[in-house]
Amino acid sequence: MANASDDEADGRIGQAACQARVRHRAVPVPSRTSAVRELVPPDATPDTIAEWEAMADGLLTDQSCAFHRNVEISSRYAWIYGLLPSCFKWAGMAAIASHHVRLALFPLKLDTDRGGYVNIPRSLAHQRFLLLEDVNTIRATNNAIFNDIFWVHLAYLASEDGIGYLRTLLSGELHYGPVLSGFEAIDRGRRVLEDRTSSAEARRTAEDIIWTGNVQLLEHEQRALVQPHFDRLSCAFARLISIGSATSFEVRRMPQEAAYFTSFYLYSLTHGIPHALRARAWPRITRYDDRWSWILMSVIPRFRRFDADTRLIEASLRRIDDEARDFASMPCVLPRALQARRSRRMP
Repeated sequence: MANASDDEADGRIGQAACQARVRHRAVPVPSRTSAVRELVPPDATPDTIAEWEAMADGLLTDQSCAFHRNVEISSRYAWIYGLLPSCFKWAGMAAIASHHVRLALFPLKLDTDRGGYVNIPRSLAHQRFLLLEDVNTIRATNNAIFNDIFWVHLAYLASEDGIGYLRTLLSGELHYGPVLSGFEAIDRGRRVLEDRTSSAEARRTAEDIIWTGNVQLLEHEQRALVQPHFDRLSCAFARLISIGSATSFEVRRMPQEAAYFTSFYLYSLTHGIPHALRARAWPRITRYDDRWSWILMSVIPRFRRFDADTRLIEASLRRIDDEARDFASMPCVLPRALQARRSRRMP
């Protein structure tokens, strides 16, 4: 037992820090600003995209702690959604999507030790028959999405003039053009919703504008981040995830689950038949046009209905938070040799 305690003391990714990351449901915050300032103090606000990305990455455990990191990503999305649920629709969808990714990562359990550390190089070298190169690509995709988009939400809330700050930071950045455009739409809609004199019709229009902005973020995610990774997946894995791509947004009770359920193949072979005929190819989730058609015509409309039911979406995101708390109580322990290498890299 003494050795185990020493390992935990030396190698854990701070249990207190992990618990702080997921406490947003347990400890009420007086305002969005104070919640954000816990992470981004006014005197330590990043000045560049690279600094924002590094700050966001610092909220997560080591990449080798694949399962802990996945749970933390999901929880962070749920947290940022909860700060502005009327506007941050993409974050709500991302929380649930990232939560589903944990299922695809399951083969990595074969090389996961008791402390949660995943020996990814050994997995890739010795477990080819389990398509672990593809599994690792899914892991990398989830990380890339978080690295690219989460911090933008945080930066938007960290400034009193959020959209003005994003314009200064992102203008001229070709990669972030769609993201800036999406946030400009979100901000326009938000201003109408927060104006108490806005009419009911103006509010409905504003909600549509906000959704348009969030769909722009989702399209950027799928085109700029997901697709380059999916292009590397093997044909066998592409077929498997095409079959398995389905969601009910973590709704657990019938008949609600059936009302929100959507499946890539079910859609593609029913409502998506005209698209498949035009493409003259069997539908595949790794093909951008096939996937985007399903997302746009089936996933988003169902999530929009789901998001409108506060009780349902809060219950789903609460389950994500509960899992994050469970993982925080068992922090990831890195091997001593890896800890030493990481320490030497630090300034």
